[in-house]
Amino acid sequence: MLEAGQIAPDFTLPDQDGEDVSLSSLRGAPVVLYFYPKADTPGCTTQACGIRDHRDEYAQRGVRVLGVSPDPVKAVKAFHDKQSLDFTLLADEGHAVADAYGTWVEKSMYGRTYMGNARATFVIGPDGTITHVFPKVSPKTHDEVVLQALDELSAAA
Repeated sequence: MLEAGQIAPDFTLPDQDGEDVSLSSLRGAPVVLYFYPKADTPGCTTQACGIRDHRDEYAQRGVRVLGVSPDPVKAVKAFHDKQSLDFTLLADEGHAVADAYGTWVEKSMYGRTYMGNARATFVIGPDGTITHVFPKVSPKTHDEVVLQALDELSAAA
């Protein structure tokens, strides 16, 4: 998994509407890039709705939030619409971006092993450098942890 101090690898992925989004096009403002396992599952819904419910706090900090899952655009769109999300979800169907960030890992559930996205969040500074990495953030406390990191980032600027 990538670490703080490294340059965030650039990528281009389709969003929930099928429109391409490139990380490099967001330079100049902080980005919260979070990886989640699967759209419309309980933990992922808790995390996404937390971000939605803290929209004003993210906006006050001038942050762009991007959620990335290995789901196809159709599933990402259904999740985005069902939960009335007001931030960008990206479809990383081939998991190339998850591979680049080190979040595509072996997981196990009920004795079965499989590959999937680890739940991880990267805070990326305006210059494209990763400032904070949260490798195992809880969906329930995600916003509290990330907003505190963003405050530290702005205090250091």
